[in-house]
Amino acid sequence: MDSVLVLIAAPGSRAIDTAVVEILRDFGGTAPRWLDEAEAAEVAPFARQADFIAALASHPVDTNIILAQGRRKRLLIADMDSTMIQQECIDELGLMAGVGERIKDITIRAMQGELDFEGALKERVGLLQGLDEAIIARILSERITYMPGGYQLIATMKANGAHTALVSGGFTPFTSHVAQHLGFDQHQANTLIIEDGKLAGTVGFPILGQQAKVEALHRICADLSIDRTDTIAVGDGANDVPMLLEAGLGVALHAKPKVQEAAPVRINHGDLTALLFLQGYSRSEFVDRLPAAAY
Repeated sequence: MDSVLVLIAAPGSRAIDTAVVEILRDFGGTAPRWLDEAEAAEVAPFARQADFIAALASHPVDTNIILAQGRRKRLLIADMDSTMIQQECIDELGLMAGVGERIKDITIRAMQGELDFEGALKERVGLLQGLDEAIIARILSERITYMPGGYQLIATMKANGAHTALVSGGFTPFTSHVAQHLGFDQHQANTLIIEDGKLAGTVGFPILGQQAKVEALHRICADLSIDRTDTIAVGDGANDVPMLLEAGLGVALHAKPKVQEAAPVRINHGDLTALLFLQGYSRSEFVDRLPAAAY
């Protein structure tokens, strides 16, 4: 079997119900192998697979065809904003600086690929000039929330010997906190310049954008002697697309339309545990949290 068709629904939805199984049978598919009853399953290839996928368009179920060989990856490369966390950190800084709507508009256009990432980042950071550095800690403690499934994704992959890296076009005070909180092995992001306890309105060079994410993937693979095909990457914005295309398995998670068009795999209903189902893990194999000594 060269590939498998993986079906994933939102946790708690039980959307892969008897009606979906009946549609599968109607198009000649075999009984699904359940990864999580009524919420994640995989099916062997069958002749009318494309017709079945089209018939499921009205159902809240993600369908993706995944290569069967080498499904369990040895390296996870993850975006941070709107991927591992539910916010865009620079938008949160903008709200605190009183320029939230201006920054949010630039962020949306940049993530949709309408603006150059580096220029958009410089423009947004410039609007933050004079903001008190202490605001960062306040945002982290009061406003940052984590994407569902992140703990299980990181802990399960690490328990099975994988390396995990948080690679962001955001800022190191945020990636440092998020990486430690979720248990990532390493993190990479841009540096906010701070002078006399206040944001200077500038960012350190070189600015890390989409190419830096690709370079990080190659660098970590080389450092750990991991083949590129043994990697899984996840992101939601235009600056993630080259990384998603370069990884062995690139996943667009609740992504912008242009990202979904480009990405090999799309998850619109599942949470971050979908990345485990895509790799063939069953719910019974999930690890909720590794012991502190493992981080």
